[in-house]
Amino acid sequence: MRKCSPWMFLPVMFSFFTAAGLWVVYFIAVEDEKITPLSAEYKRSESKSPPYISIAGNAPPASCVFSQVMNMAAFVGFILGVLRYLQLKPRVHKPWLNIGSLVALSLACFGMTLVGNFQLSNDEELHNIGTSMTFGLGTLFCWVQSFMTLKVNLRNEGRRAGIPRFLLSGAVTSCMLLYFTLMAQRLHMHAARAQWALVMFFLTYLATFAIEFRHYHFEIVCSDEQEPPLSLSESFSEVSEYQSDQL
Repeated sequence: MRKCSPWMFLPVMFSFFTAAGLWVVYFIAVEDEKITPLSAEYKRSESKSPPYISIAGNAPPASCVFSQVMNMAAFVGFILGVLRYLQLKPRVHKPWLNIGSLVALSLACFGMTLVGNFQLSNDEELHNIGTSMTFGLGTLFCWVQSFMTLKVNLRNEGRRAGIPRFLLSGAVTSCMLLYFTLMAQRLHMHAARAQWALVMFFLTYLATFAIEFRHYHFEIVCSDEQEPPLSLSESFSEVSEYQSDQL
């Protein structure tokens, strides 16, 4: 039986460490009495704020950890998007879907950097733009990838991976709509819980790429001037028949 590729651990580790980093930010903010715990009831008379992720990472020292977590998550998330794009490129019949998916995740990752580097108290408008990009385009990425998972059916695992992804996409969408609805009604504690659930579902979704990544190997190919190197697309297409893809 063929061994699983070590690349399968990348999406799992990304999701795990990003989630762990965000919870570290939360516990620092709770310890410093900046926010109300998620398990408690929010009282406007108190000096504490609702436990939104952005508010938890709004003031130092939590803001320092928050910026680092979001920047690293944006970088690795973009790498995951590129690898997924290359994995599907030789097999999709509608390349604009694959390209659009990569663009959506890339912009969502850029939104993460805005959220992490422009705290709510320093630049609320730019911070909220980043939040909208991350949630909106991230949700779009989930739905497009779910559809392509079923259509491409890599290693005959389309249904095995696609159905959970559609369910997770639905959960992400529901949490996002619930979050904005509760925000509009100023039900801040419930909105904050919906926001945390939204982020955890999204990270779980990205972790599911381990299902397909376990069959693939991504390598950097270098060649001297005497032998013209293949382009990335040509290299990837050539080795895809053997389930060993190149980056």
